[in-house]
Amino acid sequence: MKRKSLELNAFLNGLRSVLNLFFPLITFPYVSRVLSVSGIGIYNFSNTYITYFILIAGLGIATYAVREGAKYRENKSKIDEFASQIFSLNMIATVMAYLLLFASLIIFKNLHNYVSCILIFSLQILFTTLGTEWIYTIYEDYTYITIRSIVFKMISIVLLFLLVRRPEDYLIYAAITVFSTVGSNLLNFIHARNFVHIKLTTKTNWKYHLKPILIIFASAIAVTIYVSSDTTILGLLKNDYAVGIYSTSVKIYQIAQGLLSALLTVTIPRLAFLWGRRRISEYNQVLSKVIASLGILVLPAAVGLIMLSREVILIIASEKYLPSVNSLRIISWAIIFSIFSWIFSDCVLIPAKRENFVLRNTVITAIENIILNFILIPFLSYDGTSLSTVIAEFTVMIMNGYSCRDIIKPVIFKKDTLKNLLDSIIGCVGIVVVCLLCDIGFESLWLKTIFSVVLSVIMYGAILILLKNKNAYSMLDRAKMILKSKL
Repeated sequence: MKRKSLELNAFLNGLRSVLNLFFPLITFPYVSRVLSVSGIGIYNFSNTYITYFILIAGLGIATYAVREGAKYRENKSKIDEFASQIFSLNMIATVMAYLLLFASLIIFKNLHNYVSCILIFSLQILFTTLGTEWIYTIYEDYTYITIRSIVFKMISIVLLFLLVRRPEDYLIYAAITVFSTVGSNLLNFIHARNFVHIKLTTKTNWKYHLKPILIIFASAIAVTIYVSSDTTILGLLKNDYAVGIYSTSVKIYQIAQGLLSALLTVTIPRLAFLWGRRRISEYNQVLSKVIASLGILVLPAAVGLIMLSREVILIIASEKYLPSVNSLRIISWAIIFSIFSWIFSDCVLIPAKRENFVLRNTVITAIENIILNFILIPFLSYDGTSLSTVIAEFTVMIMNGYSCRDIIKPVIFKKDTLKNLLDSIIGCVGIVVVCLLCDIGFESLWLKTIFSVVLSVIMYGAILILLKNKNAYSMLDRAKMILKSKL
């Protein structure tokens, strides 16, 4: 099967990430006006509650499947056997998740008001398993799932405006949300036959699979605690207003982070394949390309977001969320650290079967983040929460990097890599200058934002070309080729 280019895969995966991030931003303003406050509360609680059981059903299997399956993708019989074993494990975990869910609904009486909505959302548990997106990741095929995602998101938006018309329609809203996932995952399962033949099997190598799966699962739990603790502790120590302000900063931060991580996600199966086949030279080349590409993009993205935080808040949210500007400026630094931390963990440690280091580093960082939140929030409120996130992301980046230092040393400590970093820093100085000048020169919010972004891109690109940055020249050549092919 012909592999698509990393650039195309990155674009397709980035597009899908953008859709997933912007879907709530498009629908929520309408839903918040139509539904009652209590209806929104039931919907959000039920949706959040089900995510824990989706995590249990997932069991860290998807990450493990991509790492191991990438080695077998060119061997039809082995990949069929492997996929059947992994799918069977996934189904067992799914049954366990449902048993725990039903038990919790019976035991905890205060959940009775949410039962109907929770049961609707519970369909996502089964269909996430049936979706088998790890198969598409193994084969680096993002075209189908991206097109499928666009179609179902569009249908869901139409259904939302047609069917959700009254305050009591929150169950219909929940059903539409589930439809956008369930329908696409069912099609995923059917279409996956083009790659592998999956069947339930009892012939599973439990000893080989379970230990790494459970370690990755424990890391996923630690990450969930790490991500959720900020908002939880802020709500406990402060109030709903502080949570609302911080949530706005985090939502914008996650959009930027999601776009930049698109390239990272699509390289994981290829890196796992190359490492599994011990093709170290090719592995280093791909890893070097990923680090170089992200090195050029991450720094200017973070600096640009810091410089335009006020404008972004006003455009995406409104004036009443302006207190989140400083919080966004702080948390934007975490973009740099989190992206490189992901490179070290998902592109190096996990393919190298060092998931135990990922677990250790994530647990230590989660504990650090919780402690920092309790220390900083009483004094700095939501700004303290953002600062704790930056410190935690920096810590886990250093720890992950140290854990794979023997692998990344030939890639990181090269003259070209260091020059690439220096070029990017100089280019970011140009972005700061452009944004300051646009702030002085324009009063209109939209004109200031548009000119700041466009001129910053031009300035940054020009500086890199003047500094004879190889990656900038490579990107420019690819852009010329695309333009020629279009003409």
